[in-house]
Amino acid sequence: MDQVLVAIGREYGSGGHEIGEKLSKKLGIGFYDRNMLDEMFAHKSNAELEKYEERKSLPFTTRHIRGYTNSIEENLAEAQFDFIRGKAIMGDSFVIVGRCGESVLKDFDGLVSIFVIDDLMHKIERIRDMFNLDEKAAFNKISRHDKARKQYHNMYADYKWGDSRGYDLCINSGRFGVDGTVDFLYEYVNRCKEAYDRN
Repeated sequence: MDQVLVAIGREYGSGGHEIGEKLSKKLGIGFYDRNMLDEMFAHKSNAELEKYEERKSLPFTTRHIRGYTNSIEENLAEAQFDFIRGKAIMGDSFVIVGRCGESVLKDFDGLVSIFVIDDLMHKIERIRDMFNLDEKAAFNKISRHDKARKQYHNMYADYKWGDSRGYDLCINSGRFGVDGTVDFLYEYVNRCKEAYDRN
């Protein structure tokens, strides 16, 4: 298997983003998250677009006519899906965090899909320290982000957000820590490559 595609879904505060970034470096392949906006729209400022990314469209303001929509959220999501598929079609190997990667890339043989979770107290500690919040504010931030991710994911993906049937592997990052999880996933991805090559 020459092409390696790793799609990582994650709970907010689980360290999934950091794990994805470190895993891509360890594998020596590309990495995409919201940074893909820079490549997709290199000639524009993306600060405005970022607030619509990985968001469900608003039902009361969204209109659909003959396959077209006025929803910035939906148009941006579809553009990102096309970008991800296009990179995979060109044969690129990469780690993609979020963006329904496990559904968007499901037809590619090199796909390994992962969902990262963590215990609530670990997530609260991570977000509290990262943003200098108290425990309640950290919990509320986690709840808001996970709700938004769930709504977005469930609108576009084949399986519900976090449903183990939609992923090759679900892993609790709190068991090994971020670096230990990266090491485990590196080994897992390489074993998937070997298994594919044998079949």
